Amino acid sequence: MNLNELFGLEGRVALVTGGSRGIGKMIVEGLLEAGCERVYIVARKKEQVDETAAELGDKVIGLTGDLSQIEGIQQLADEISSREDKLDLLVNNAGAAWGEPFEEFSEAGWDRTMDLNVKTPFFLTQKLHKLLKAAATPERPAKVLMIASIDGMKSNPWPTYPYQASKAGLIHLTRRMAAELVGDNIIVNGIGPGAFPSAMNRAARDNADMVKKGIPSGRVGVTEDMAAGAIYLLSRAGDYVVGTTLAIDGGVVNANIGAGNFVDPSGD
Repeated sequence: MNLNELFGLEGRVALVTGGSRGIGKMIVEGLLEAGCERVYIVARKKEQVDETAAELGDKVIGLTGDLSQIEGIQQLADEISSREDKLDLLVNNAGAAWGEPFEEFSEAGWDRTMDLNVKTPFFLTQKLHKLLKAAATPERPAKVLMIASIDGMKSNPWPTYPYQASKAGLIHLTRRMAAELVGDNIIVNGIGPGAFPSAMNRAARDNADMVKKGIPSGRVGVTEDMAAGAIYLLSRAGDYVVGTTLAIDGGVVNANIGAGNFVDPSGD
C-alpha cells in the first residue's frame, strides 16, 4: 500500500460546516490537496462563503445557513440530499464561544454555545445518516469528524463556561456516536485544536508571540498541522481509529511543563 492509498481522498465528497474561515477553512484546504472531488462548505455569512469558494476553486461549493437551530440543520441536510446521492465525509466544525463574568453570564450566550457546539453536530449527523450510509462500505467507510477543543480536555481560566462544557460534552458524544455508527461502516472521531490563528481565537492570531509561551512546541498551529490531522482521520490511514479525539495543540494538554509561565493558548 502506497502513501496515496493511505492518505488520499480521491473521489470523496465532503461537507465542512463553518468551512469559510479559521480551522474549517484549513481542513477544506487539506481535503482539496488530498484529492476530494467536491467539498461543500456552509456558514452564516454569504460574503465569506462566496469569497472562500472563489479563492479555493471549482471543487468548493458554498452554501449559507444558520445551523444553531433544527430548522437550519434540516434545510442544509435537504440541500445536500438534493445534490448528492451519498456523502463520504462530514466535518462538524461550526461552533461558537461566549465569555462573560460568572455573575452576569446570560442564558442567551449559554444556549447559543451549547446548541451550536453539541446539538448541531448530533442532529446534522442524524439528518445526513442516510447519505453517509449510502457512501459507506467495510473497505471504504464514511467518516464523521467532530471539531472539539483542548478546552474540553482541560480547564482554562477564562469565563467561557458553556464553551468548555460543550467541548467536553462533544468529546464524549464522539465516543458514543462512534459506538453507534461503526456498525454502519461510519467512523466517528474528533480533533481537539489548540492555538490556531482565527477570528474565534484572536489571541493566537494577533498575539502569537505571547501565546506561544504557553505551548511546549514553542509556536501556534498552522494550516498544515490541522490539515494533516484531519486527513489522517478522514483517510484510509485512520480507518482503525474509532471514537478518539486527537489533540492537535503543540503539547498543551499532555506535555505542558511550564505551568508557572503558562499563557492560555485557547484565547477564549
